[in-house]
Order: sequence, then structure tokens, then C-alpha cells
Amino acid sequence: MLNHRLLPAALVNELKVIFGDRFSSTAVVLDYHGRDESSYPAQPPQAVVFANSTEEVASLVKLCSLHEVPIIPFGAGTSLEGHVLPIHGGISLDLNNMNQVLGVYPEDLIAIVQPAVRRRQLNDELKDTGYFFPVDPGADASIGGMAATRASGTNAVRYGTMRENVLALVVVTAAGEIIKTGTQAKKSSAGYDLTRLFVGSEGTLGIITEITLKIYPQPEDIAAAICSFSTVTDAVKAVMQVIQLGIPVARVELVDALAIQAINRYSKLTLNEQPTLFFEFIGSSHSVKEQAELAQEIVSNHGGHNFEWAAHPEDRARLWHARHNAYFACLQLQPGCRIINTDVCVPISRLAQCIAQTRQDLDTSWLKATILGHVGDGNYHVLLVIDPDKPDDLVEAERLNSAIVHRALQLGGTCTGEHGVGMHKIDFLVDEHGIGAIEVMRTIKKALDPKNILNPGKILKI
Repeated sequence: MLNHRLLPAALVNELKVIFGDRFSSTAVVLDYHGRDESSYPAQPPQAVVFANSTEEVASLVKLCSLHEVPIIPFGAGTSLEGHVLPIHGGISLDLNNMNQVLGVYPEDLIAIVQPAVRRRQLNDELKDTGYFFPVDPGADASIGGMAATRASGTNAVRYGTMRENVLALVVVTAAGEIIKTGTQAKKSSAGYDLTRLFVGSEGTLGIITEITLKIYPQPEDIAAAICSFSTVTDAVKAVMQVIQLGIPVARVELVDALAIQAINRYSKLTLNEQPTLFFEFIGSSHSVKEQAELAQEIVSNHGGHNFEWAAHPEDRARLWHARHNAYFACLQLQPGCRIINTDVCVPISRLAQCIAQTRQDLDTSWLKATILGHVGDGNYHVLLVIDPDKPDDLVEAERLNSAIVHRALQLGGTCTGEHGVGMHKIDFLVDEHGIGAIEVMRTIKKALDPKNILNPGKILKI
């Protein structure tokens, strides 16, 4: 895949005229744009262009379309399935100069941002308004990347995913045309829902250059808690009952015993090293107290113990910082290791069965593996620790990944709840959707990108 033809000299000359020193083919810049957080080796592009505006993106796309050269949008580089790797060569389009919050409109509960605005950056700008943006995938990802991968995260059980929180987009098509999808209105029945077509398309149908988002009032009161269980199954069953009884938790996260061990070492904590649930409750002081008491009663009935409540902001921050750093903590489980991170999502009623059987599979393998989960909406992750110098580790990790995915599909779930397809999960799409649906997706791709220049080799094989 790395034996790419040279970029056409005419294209290079035109790009140098338009972008000047924002066109680069230096080795260090190419190497940086050939990596993400996946386990794939670096695959550098042939050149990198740094765009400052939607109009510049459109100019680039028109030229690349003329010369049939691939374009791969690049933001924070935090994707986990090889989304930003230029496997067919071409130009990496770095959008990080487009990092402005264009407008905040509290009266309409919306904010408008450029694609490179980071999640934390947006919330820093919102904090004095009394509002916040809730989608939290853990990494400080770019909003454009989050929209492109239909990200979700810890708050999805209460606020939904990017699919529910994007109202409108500005998109550059494969022909270099600038289009707008959606409006600032909360709902519409006007025409095809192009916004949700592009949300989750991973840069394969168009390049997102502006996003209109929903924002929410900051809660009056917040309380967090952790509790331990003897088994992962007991923890998941407790969550299932909490959700099925309609207790409006804001976040509920599962971390298994091995991950807690890693977190303790990495974050210098002394958490009980058993399967653990992290809860967060928001609302008025009265409602938070009521939610927490109901959840604690249910959890106790399922064997939950060692409750630790965190009502002060610094204590909550300590707990959630530890949870968000679980990936990096697990990297310390084995010297020189890498992690293959997979995720699936199943109906909440099947979650306990799915995780218990997955844990059985993991326990029969020589690989170290941890389970983390946004279990309030049926989504869980498995972090498979491999030695990159041992080919058998990679083979075993992919065997386990396949078993995890196929079990989720058999239980009515999906091959990815939030990471997206990228390169890694293309082959599972047929099993999930069927050949007929895949052909519809190919038809859409070919109609919107007939030359296959937008992030080729991701989601679908064309």
C-alpha cells in the first residue's frame, strides 16, 4: 500500500502557489500525519496541506479531483481504527488552523464551531455562559473528528451521541462544492437528512468545515460515586436495573479489576481492585440526592460495596480523570506494549451475557486484556495488550476481536458503538448490515465521490 505514484508536478506547483509554506512534504510532517492512536504502523501521506478556511478546502478538493489524488482529513489524530491513515497515498488535509468558536447562542441552545475546535476548548469558552457541550469521548478530540466518526462517550446515556447533538454542517463535497446541511432549528421535515448522512461518514463523503451543535444548561448539582463488585456480571446487572427503572444517571462506567490495578499504579490511587462502577448524577440538589439513593439501593442489592461518594468538584475530577486515563494506564501493564482497542454495543438486556462471555474468552488467552464500558447504553471496550514484536500476539488479538464482534452481532448489537469503522472493521459490516445494505452504501459513496478521492479505503471497499 505504500508504493504510491508521485504527486503530479502540476498539482504540487498549484498547491505551492495557493498555500505557500502551508504545503509541506518534509519527512517529519509527513510522519506525524501518517499516525493515529490505532495499532497500525505509520503510513505517511505524500504531502500535507494546512487549510485556513472552507474556501481553501474547496480549492484543494477541486485540484485533487482534477488530478484524482486522494485527500485524507486530519484533526487531532486520536482515532482508534486507522481513520486518518493515507493508505492509498495522497494529501493529508490538516484542519488544525480552523479552530475558532464562531458563535455561541445561549438563547437558542446552540454553538457554531470550526472543525479543529477541541472538546475542552469549547467547554472552556462556554463555562461563563452557564452552558456546556456534553459529548465526551475521553480524548480531547476535535469536534470535526467527533462528528465524522459519530463519537459518543461517557455522557451518551444521558445526552446522546454526536448524531443527536449536531444540528447543521458546512461540508465541502468531492467536487469541491460548498454545501450547507440542516439549520439552527431544533427539527425539520425538509428533504433528505444530509446532516446525519455526513455525521459518521468518516471523511469518505465530504469534508466537514463547520458544525452547529446543541449545548445544554450546566446542572445545578453534581454527585459522583464509585462502588466495587465481586464480579463483572454483578456490576452489569446492577446497571441494567438502574437503566430499566428509568433512573436518569448522567454517566455510568464499568472498569474491570485489571484496569483498576493499572489505574491505581498510573494515577497513584488506592481504589479497591475489583470490578468497579463509576456513577455521576446531575440535576437539582433534591433530584441528585434522590437518584443517588435509588441507585445505591439497587447496586447494594446486586452485591455492590465500598461506596465512595465525591460531591466536591476536585474529588469528582480526580475520579473521572482516572477513568479517562485508563487507556494510558493499561499501556503500562506490559513494557513496550501496544493496545488494540475494540468496542461493541448491544441491547442493554443482553449486556451482562455479552460481557460475561467475553471475559471467559479473554481468560483463556495469554494476552492481558481489560474491559471498560459505557455500560449505561450497552457499549463496552476491550483493550488487548500486545507485544508489537510478536506476530502471534497480533493474530491472537484479532481472533479475540472477531469473537467479540460476532458475539455482539448475534445478540442484536453492532460491531462498533463509537470508534467507527475506519480500516479495522470494514469486513464486519457485511455481517452486521447484509450485502444489500452495503450495496446501498456503495451507491451513495460512488454518487457523492465518483473518483473515490475522499479518504479511500475507509468504511467500504470500493
